[in-house]
Amino acid sequence: MSIRMSAAGALALGAIVAGSVLTGFVCAASAAPSDEAQIQTLEKQFAAAVQAKDPAKIMAVYAPEGLFVFDLVPPRQYVGQAAYKKDWENVFAGTVGPVKFGVADLAVTVVGPVAYGHSIQTIGWTGKNGKATSIVVRVTDVYRKMGGKWRIVQEHVSVPVDLDTGKPDMMSKP
Repeated sequence: MSIRMSAAGALALGAIVAGSVLTGFVCAASAAPSDEAQIQTLEKQFAAAVQAKDPAKIMAVYAPEGLFVFDLVPPRQYVGQAAYKKDWENVFAGTVGPVKFGVADLAVTVVGPVAYGHSIQTIGWTGKNGKATSIVVRVTDVYRKMGGKWRIVQEHVSVPVDLDTGKPDMMSKP
């Protein structure tokens, strides 16, 4: 038995097949995590690395070249991965036991291969002197998509300061 199709029928069938193929491509593309979701995952990796007290894993979220950080502790700025990794090593060297860390209120805006975001981060630890310390910091990050992966290229960590006393508000609340 032979099946014959008119030109109009063949054209309609071709349009259905092409539409199905294109729909499949669009669904596959939309199944990939959004840039915002990828950055949220990056921040979760950062939090897990801090809790693990693992400077190498912490540095994996930062750009391998061109990193610039204003951190909470001196010096005024850290330029490059080696300098910032040393900062984290010093932080962990002064602690005993686990470090508690959390990221809240993360807001991210993506503009092509660059994004910026801000969050509130809480860190708690026990120093070698046995004193428990917790601080709440404000963090602003600039991200860049490099080789298909988002990395932090600039970071600014701060706490509010009471101008009357000159003292930092280490547990700042909204």
